[in-house]
Amino acid sequence: MTNTLTQPTTSPSVVAAGDGDHLHFLNHLATVKASAHQTGSAINAVEFTAPRGFGPPLHVHHEEDELMYLVDGQIRFRAAGDETLATTGAVVILPAGIPHTFQVESTTARFLTIAAGSRQRPTFDRFVSTLGTPTATPTLPAPVDIDPGRVSDVGAAHGIEILGPPPAPLD
Repeated sequence: MTNTLTQPTTSPSVVAAGDGDHLHFLNHLATVKASAHQTGSAINAVEFTAPRGFGPPLHVHHEEDELMYLVDGQIRFRAAGDETLATTGAVVILPAGIPHTFQVESTTARFLTIAAGSRQRPTFDRFVSTLGTPTATPTLPAPVDIDPGRVSDVGAAHGIEILGPPPAPLD
């Protein structure tokens, strides 16, 4: 098996540790490991490394389910009125249509997000790529101001509705 990240395929493929398309995305690092549109598959996978306090705005995916595997760290998830602290090795399943957000509580967290759903080709990876800035070095970016209107517009184009602000900063 080989790395077929950018080639349409119906064959198995392997994307090695450290490989993928690295992006500085909303003040954390995203690495697109598998793009449904590039590989022709019905799922995509994006690995994230995020600093303490990072959290996306409250949002809902209308057309994709998400599965998040917490490789390392602690993340507090809020979904459907529930709040749960996930730790290393946890799997969080976020069905389409469920508003959710989360916040990194450890110094950093590394997690893999896999999206699949009712679209023939899920587009979460394209949402990340559209808002991200390519980087050759897979490191956390320096924080920058984020334009919530742009995040909302790009999200809407990919079936993601922004419902509220990110979580409040941690002490």
